[in-house]
Amino acid sequence: MELTKLSCEGFLEELSGKAPAPGGGGAAALVGAAGVALGSMVGSLTAGKKKYAAVEADILAMNEKAAALRKKLEHLVQADAEAFLPLAAAYKLPKDTPEQAAHKAAVLETALDGACAVPLEIMSACCEGIALARDYAGKGSVLAVSDAGCAALFCKAALQASGLNVATNTKLMSDRHHADELNARADAMLAKFAPMADEVFNEVSGRLRGN
Repeated sequence: MELTKLSCEGFLEELSGKAPAPGGGGAAALVGAAGVALGSMVGSLTAGKKKYAAVEADILAMNEKAAALRKKLEHLVQADAEAFLPLAAAYKLPKDTPEQAAHKAAVLETALDGACAVPLEIMSACCEGIALARDYAGKGSVLAVSDAGCAALFCKAALQASGLNVATNTKLMSDRHHADELNARADAMLAKFAPMADEVFNEVSGRLRGN
């Protein structure tokens, strides 16, 4: 089942059910994609307007980047669900003998690493989305500046949610050095780009309220 081919209603129905996927990871990717799409809307409303001729080239380049980024996040909705399958299978392996237990532990460790890879990709894409939202807020049409602010907030929410998905898998890893490396990658993105999203929100909010 291709999750992004479902209707909004269908996806939410799947999300609310008993199946472990789609879950927080897929929802985060979708929210991030929505954030990037909102940024694209700002660009679409800006491109071709005489008032913004000076930044036309920048806006077009941003629109192209945003289109590719949105497609990437759409792909990651499905990728997150598929990354869970090996992990689910690993949990079901027997561990009745020392050999089985050792095999299960090795398979589980590999599956946990794979389950971290997608949310880290989502985080990276959302960081790009936040940076784009900042640029759209600064250069885009003033009539759509609120949408640029929303774009930053959506991408921030997806970034933070994906950070939780990394942490829930690294917590179970036996290789603590590798787990710490993955956590450090996630923490670095959160430390840099969550405040950037807040800055975009505060700047946009101030402009809208006349502060």
